[in-house]
Amino acid sequence: MTPRSLRRLAAAATATAATAALLAGCATTGGTGSDGGPVTLEFVSWDPNMETIVDTWNEANPDIQVELTKPSESADELVTKFITQAQAGANPDIVKVEYQSLPALIANGVVVDLNEYDSDLAGKFDDASLAQVQFEGALYGVPQDFAPLVFFYRQDVFDSLGLSAPTTWDEYAAAARTIHAANPAQYLGTFSAGDPGWFAGLAQQAGANWWSAADDTWTVAINDAASKKVADYWQGLIGEGVIKSDPFWSTQWSAEMNDGTLVGWVSAAWAPAQFPNIAPDTAGLWTAAALPAWTAGDDATGIWGGSAMAVTSDSKHPAEATKFLDWLNTSDEALALQISTINVYPAATSGRSLPELDAPPAFMSNQPDYYAFIGQVAPTAKSFDIWGPNATVTFGAYRDDFGTALQNGTSLSDALDAIQATSVEDLEKLGFTVAQ
Repeated sequence: MTPRSLRRLAAAATATAATAALLAGCATTGGTGSDGGPVTLEFVSWDPNMETIVDTWNEANPDIQVELTKPSESADELVTKFITQAQAGANPDIVKVEYQSLPALIANGVVVDLNEYDSDLAGKFDDASLAQVQFEGALYGVPQDFAPLVFFYRQDVFDSLGLSAPTTWDEYAAAARTIHAANPAQYLGTFSAGDPGWFAGLAQQAGANWWSAADDTWTVAINDAASKKVADYWQGLIGEGVIKSDPFWSTQWSAEMNDGTLVGWVSAAWAPAQFPNIAPDTAGLWTAAALPAWTAGDDATGIWGGSAMAVTSDSKHPAEATKFLDWLNTSDEALALQISTINVYPAATSGRSLPELDAPPAFMSNQPDYYAFIGQVAPTAKSFDIWGPNATVTFGAYRDDFGTALQNGTSLSDALDAIQATSVEDLEKLGFTVAQ
């Protein structure tokens, strides 16, 4: 539950953005609608193959046409861009945003409550998905996918060493030592200072709750005991030399995933969509298993990523935009296309029983029950009570402070203290009350 102060700030920001748009005479959609012509909606999304799905909608809906733009900016850069553009009323109609960034858009009045345009929309999602987009009863986005953390490992390497998938983090550490001892050129994984959402998911599994709020007061706990436990664990493995510290998505990391230097990846349900670009020569060699537990028998996991689609306060056609998002993220037709072309695990509850999930992603042909496995894991995923309205600042501090710690060989736990301080200071500058 977000505090009243977030809603008040959102209302004030929305009014300011609307005034700016009127003064500037800005138009943000290509269609007129009012003269009998088709409504045109501008949609920004980075999903591969989304154009195929948009074309399907456009062919069936001549009166509501969607123009897709694929951004060159990163997800975090896009959030900043949307906030800036809102000052001039210049945002597109529909934006894709990662869950952790949505509160920043709410606080800056960038997105609108969709309940006004479709009161039945929220009922198509479970509580875990709605928790990412629903605040004080208002629905600020339509969940697209759900991304629980799981562990991917090279089945061939594990089989050659007589290893089974680790069920606890102690077993993961033991497997990392065994693999590196058998072949000093191989590592079970890497710790990435470039992916704060990944670390946040690991902290969630351990019981962390970085942000919570009551009335008008926020509590920030990025350096809590659970998060430090996770940081200390990985620092120990890095110190032993059995885990690398290359950031995910780097050229070196991709090469090492492809050539067998790296034989494990703690990732999320969407990973099979990324594997063909990361490690194309290893198709059919990876198996997904449950995330190792801190305590044997505990099946909790965390969440890494996942996205929502939101309608901006600059849209002149919010009802039509909501209709498109309803189709895109809840209809069998659109979800079947997203599963087959984007490899999403749907957030919509109806989408989780589609026949398209009976076949694995092409890259995971050796694991025919891949989606059934994800379906078992998804209900065990933990998240934070709420993402902070300045999560993007926290994420930037993570990259800076964790990157410096890895480079200098200093404490990751101390880096969490620095991230905590940066996050609290920024939240207070934004005008929020923070519990001390």
